[in-house]
Amino acid sequence: MMQEVLSGYELVFIIDLVLSLAAGFIIGTERESRGKDAGISTHSLVITGAMLFTFLSMRVDPSSQSRIAAQVVTGIGFLGAGLILKEGSTVRNLTTAASIWFAGAVGMAFGFGYHIIGIIATIVSAVIPRMAHYSRKRPGSTNDKD
Repeated sequence: MMQEVLSGYELVFIIDLVLSLAAGFIIGTERESRGKDAGISTHSLVITGAMLFTFLSMRVDPSSQSRIAAQVVTGIGFLGAGLILKEGSTVRNLTTAASIWFAGAVGMAFGFGYHIIGIIATIVSAVIPRMAHYSRKRPGSTNDKD
């Protein structure tokens, strides 16, 4: 009975789902540790949603797999744009918006079945914001503290 329920696509979907949730947790934890609004829940939903759209686009219309995936990129870009705030000469949440966009790419990697690439990208996404930044103040400008 269980073998009939978890045959083919369902088992692959469960693996993709677990990887997506783990990636969302890892990336989201990094963002929450820096006090950002887009944390574990947001990143988990973006990655899992991107994975699901990509996963379904491969099964529903195999001859045009990139059609739905392309819309995922646009939609997540729109979501990220809503996070960016300009306050005077300072731009805030740019890194968080980029993190959301990158999270969508991680989800798409899982949805297309590129699990190792998705795992590596997750690690990279958690490490990049922790890298030392070179900052040189220009006269009349302020640093972006994202």
